[in-house]
Amino acid sequence: MADITYLPTQGKFVYLSLITDAYSRKIVGWHVHASLQTQEVAQAFKNALKARQSQQPLTHHSDRGIQYCADYYQELHKRHGVTCSMTDGYDCYQNALAERVNGILKGELLLQRPADLAQARRMVKESVQIYNCERLHTSLKMQTPNAVHRASMAELLRNVQPSKVST
Repeated sequence: MADITYLPTQGKFVYLSLITDAYSRKIVGWHVHASLQTQEVAQAFKNALKARQSQQPLTHHSDRGIQYCADYYQELHKRHGVTCSMTDGYDCYQNALAERVNGILKGELLLQRPADLAQARRMVKESVQIYNCERLHTSLKMQTPNAVHRASMAELLRNVQPSKVST
């Protein structure tokens, strides 16, 4: 699931693009950037693809923001064999999980206003680490996103025939 949110700094706003695994709630890709250019927003998706641990089919869900609809972003889907899913309008409830993750980061972890883009990047990196590795989730039966993600990856590997596993 993908979403973009703004982060106020002591100067201009900066933007945070997030890619969250819907099953484990783990933030698997993120990028803090100074503009809403599609290439900047897409960097979070590229980071998620680099960190990918499985060749299982992926679905990328987002709202209908102009960046996600752009040819550049859609070409990334095609190039990596990712199925595109989008809300059928501008209803934030259809992207509720992504909105919830934004709220947790901004409301619980990013409590101080960063001075600038560089400090925002450092603060987000630390916040994502806390969110993924330490924050327990009721919806995950009081486990962390990392723990659930690791368990789901281990289960996937157990179910793959040995001849199909690549290193």
